Amino acid sequence: MRGYEVVYIFDPALGEAAITEKLARYHALVAGDGHGEVLAVDQWGTRQLAYPINKKTSGYYVVAQFRTDPNALVEFERMLKLDEDLMRHLIVLHEGEPTAPLSRAVPGVRRATEEGQEESDEDEEE
Repeated sequence: MRGYEVVYIFDPALGEAAITEKLARYHALVAGDGHGEVLAVDQWGTRQLAYPINKKTSGYYVVAQFRTDPNALVEFERMLKLDEDLMRHLIVLHEGEPTAPLSRAVPGVRRATEEGQEESDEDEEE
């Protein structure tokens, strides 16, 4: 089994209940027959798109991490491509720790500096 990370961008007109239902169906396919497992699901919510997709300027972002057999990805990707409510998706190999959903633009986020001390974005603004 290998680790993977997938980013989904759903049509923002869908409700959270519909998105959760679709995610459950996708992840059941990935974990099918006990040969895989979903490690984490992070729903980022509605975000502005960098460019319009199908005349829409925003999308509902979800990031999921899972482990599965590479042969299970064929059917998983086919199912994603057939879903009309899924505007974009990207599956990559996951190597390392889960990514943090907070970006540098969020004030108050602490990160380590080269000297091993923690630094805050709020300190840089002064």
